[in-house]
Amino acid sequence: MQLINTTPPVIRLNAADNVGVATRAVPEGLPLGGDECVARHNIDAGHKVALTALAEGDKVIKYGQVIGRASRAIAVGEHVHTHNLAMLERDTSLEGFEPFPRTPVSDSERTFMGYYRANGQVGTRNYIGILSTVNCSATVAKVAAERLNAEGDISALGFDGVVPITHGSGCAMNTESEGFAFLERVIAGYARHPNFAHVVLIGLGCETNQVKQLVEKSGLEEGARLAYFNIQQVGGTRASIQMACDKVLEMARGHERDVRRPAPLKHLSVALQCGGSDGYSGITANPALGHAADLIVRHGGSAILSETPEIYGAEHLLLDRAVDVDVARKLLDRIAWWKHYTEINGAELNNNPSPGNKAGGLSTILEKSLGAVAKGGASSLNDVLEYAEPLKVPGFNFMDSPGYDPASVTGQIASGATVVCFTTGRGSVSGFKPAPCLKLATNTHMYETMEEDMDLNCGAIIDGEVSVEEMGEVIFERIIAVASGDASASESLGYGSNEFVPWMVGAIT
Repeated sequence: MQLINTTPPVIRLNAADNVGVATRAVPEGLPLGGDECVARHNIDAGHKVALTALAEGDKVIKYGQVIGRASRAIAVGEHVHTHNLAMLERDTSLEGFEPFPRTPVSDSERTFMGYYRANGQVGTRNYIGILSTVNCSATVAKVAAERLNAEGDISALGFDGVVPITHGSGCAMNTESEGFAFLERVIAGYARHPNFAHVVLIGLGCETNQVKQLVEKSGLEEGARLAYFNIQQVGGTRASIQMACDKVLEMARGHERDVRRPAPLKHLSVALQCGGSDGYSGITANPALGHAADLIVRHGGSAILSETPEIYGAEHLLLDRAVDVDVARKLLDRIAWWKHYTEINGAELNNNPSPGNKAGGLSTILEKSLGAVAKGGASSLNDVLEYAEPLKVPGFNFMDSPGYDPASVTGQIASGATVVCFTTGRGSVSGFKPAPCLKLATNTHMYETMEEDMDLNCGAIIDGEVSVEEMGEVIFERIIAVASGDASASESLGYGSNEFVPWMVGAIT
């Protein structure tokens, strides 16, 4: 804690900034450095302080980027937040676009210990999944998984357990709608996910999301790895629970025992996610995770950034890294979709920062987005995916999704992410089976308060103990260790069975 006290009370993140960030709670009257620069109010840790006088309408700059405009005159030393900072729309176009050089992959012998699948994929976990295609089959999936886990045969055969993947939709949907397409892609993505050795799909029989149609449309095949059935055809709930258990045990016993073997990092795909962000997120955990993501990409692996509303206002930083104009155009198309979507629903993208975000010091979506984009590092943007679309191009990808964490991570896992890295400033708690989830704390106070839920303390950066790059190296090594079988904090606490949340778009009839 002494290191925190020797850190300046307010830091300027970029020479062009006209606001600084409080590294700790700043009392009114505390000198902040410079001529006559004193705090005019009590200012919470992570919040912004004016370092120069601002007139109404002046641009407010943090990270060297515009995060909004002053909604009234702001004096030096004054707290800058939602009461005096307004949104500033940014106009983005592809005029003068120049392709960004594709990030090269280095020759590397780094490996993780993974599970090889017959199709060439490599998993970081060895689960068996029971997936419901509709809410009506969710209870059967849950009870069957609970029974199998309690009996112990599955773990004795070398598997990590049985995971029920259930949800509250699958019927009363327009089969031509985006929401239905999202649901199909998500379930198919989980069904083919390399962290599942085997999968059983269970439908009811009369629902919109027909299981046989889903299997055929998604290119899945019934066989040694996948089985499916409908409750109505089996004879009801108890018979279906027994059927699910029988099919899982049949597949598990008929398969040669899986063991971890060394796998090149090209087989690793990492979901980059944040939740409960605060004023430190863009200074500590997010850029450190971005550095780790760059290391993953450099070693031939992939990283998936998402949450489209949380890159709004900072999309130019991703456009500048697009490898070609088609990739750039796909990103702008998703931004345009979101503008239309929020407009027809009577909202706006600047509504995104939550009360917790604002309490942590974030004022506008521009500010939040600039910090969120930092998770994506500096590698070339190789592709832009629609929600839950399978990853096709290795390297750094962006996947369209809402800012709601469970829905976003569900899409990333469906796209192929085998590890999730989740930065948080307020203290998010969750897990995302079948992918292990690493929690990265943005500040030391929260880390110490919720240490059992956190994997790493990136607050050490603001404490002056490590650099962003050094913390990124630590995250990189921890990703490899967890991918190789080390339990993450959320796994040790039993999280991960309740966070499957497909993105629901469109009317329910």
